Amino acid sequence: MSSATHAAMPSRWWQFYQLTKPKVVQLIVFCAVIGMALAIPGLPRGAEWGTLLAATAGIWLVAGAAAAFNCLIEQHIDAKMKRTAWRPTARGELSRNQTLLFSAVLCALGSAILYVLVNPLTMWLTFATFVGYAIIYTVVLKPLTPQNIVIGGASGAMPPVLGWAAMRGDLGAEAWLMCLIIFLWTPPHFWALALYRSEDYRKAGLPMLPVTHGNEFTRLQIFLYTWVLFAATLLPFLTGMSGWIYLVAAVALGLKFCHYAWLLWRDYSEALARRTFMFSILHLSLLFGALLLDHYASPWLP
Repeated sequence: MSSATHAAMPSRWWQFYQLTKPKVVQLIVFCAVIGMALAIPGLPRGAEWGTLLAATAGIWLVAGAAAAFNCLIEQHIDAKMKRTAWRPTARGELSRNQTLLFSAVLCALGSAILYVLVNPLTMWLTFATFVGYAIIYTVVLKPLTPQNIVIGGASGAMPPVLGWAAMRGDLGAEAWLMCLIIFLWTPPHFWALALYRSEDYRKAGLPMLPVTHGNEFTRLQIFLYTWVLFAATLLPFLTGMSGWIYLVAAVALGLKFCHYAWLLWRDYSEALARRTFMFSILHLSLLFGALLLDHYASPWLP
């Protein structure tokens, strides 16, 4: 290998890091931390900080392991798609054995941290989420049904439940409500991406909704889902879980998401699909951020 080629290749550590899909995992961990924060009144105290940090590290590691395993399973599919062809596994920069070992080490280390430093319930729930994403979604659902995102979204919606279980050792209704919001958010989020990447999915032979049912049908589904999601985001206020700060944010963000979906349904463009996808990420981040702000600010409000 020439020195120029060697210099152009990313470092081995960077290649392994990219296998963990850092941006995706960051959002997962963020939602888990929100679940941890909402599980306790006020700021963490004493040993709670240790539990929070250990749970964050453990969930981060297992989520990264699931992402790496996904890259391993979809190595040949990724190589056919512009969006994923750069991944180290797709480019052949990391072998299958290296990727499998990396995923196994991350999963084992994260599980050990959760079992020893947090609680067994959180460890088993997190491991079940790993199986749900890496095996059930990636291996079974994704190549077989256009409803892969809907069904497989259950595992991706679990982070707040994991965070809640880490701090409380149980599965509260509030945690499942946050899980429901992410579950309903996932289809319009991912289908917006699938719209402008439909040719990639077609070439890879994956039965994503725009490939199997067409562009217009997918846009209609996105529009309908955003309204169902909007209704679900009001439940934390209606059940007394959150207050007015959250409600204002939920209404503003929800109506904006519905507006994007309406525009997308009525007059499609690739640029609009991209903007809808990017806004969906902002929507979930700000929505859960508003939950956190409301949790800490509400006791100080009249």
